[in-house]
Amino acid sequence: MSVDLTLDEHEKIEDLKAFWKAHANKIVGGLLIASVAGIGVAWWKQHQFRTNAAAASLYASIQGMQQADQSSAVATLTVTLLQRYPNTPYAARGALIGAATASASHNASLAQSDLRWVLDHSKESSLQTVARLRLAGVLLDQNQTQAALTMIDTAHDETDANVYNDLKGDILVREGQLDAARAAYRIALEKLPADSPYRQVVEIKLNAIAGVAPK
Repeated sequence: MSVDLTLDEHEKIEDLKAFWKAHANKIVGGLLIASVAGIGVAWWKQHQFRTNAAAASLYASIQGMQQADQSSAVATLTVTLLQRYPNTPYAARGALIGAATASASHNASLAQSDLRWVLDHSKESSLQTVARLRLAGVLLDQNQTQAALTMIDTAHDETDANVYNDLKGDILVREGQLDAARAAYRIALEKLPADSPYRQVVEIKLNAIAGVAPK
């Protein structure tokens, strides 16, 4: 069956042919780029999934070794996690476990190293807060009171004021700055919930340096 084309339709076809001839390479190239980009996105998502899965497995192993009181294994696995998967959310959490295990094993150097890793690499403020408090505690245990005070004397969220000031009081007591220590303990008590069982601990500290706990 033949189809008669009008002059206008002929012109449109010719225009289309001319357009394709002028822009065919660009169109094909654009389609190829879009296709490659799509493949790249899919590959990246799959890569991220595999990376997070591997990091999660290592983190679970670290937890298991901590519960089994295998400090050497925890240290080894933590190094592996930080080296292989530093950009995953499991890295900083693994470092915190590594630091806690090292502290329990009286390995202050390793504990400091893991905690500083969290401060230098984690993007999560809550984990940085934990790391900063624990590092200050480790420094205090090593009688590095000035370094501990510098570490603790930073801007912090109001919700953390109780723990910050409690530890600050401990550091100031070690420094012999009893008036400042009493002030810090009183702030800690003010910020602690009324029903917190830890209030009694802070009150004992305050009374031990001749302070008066608020009623």
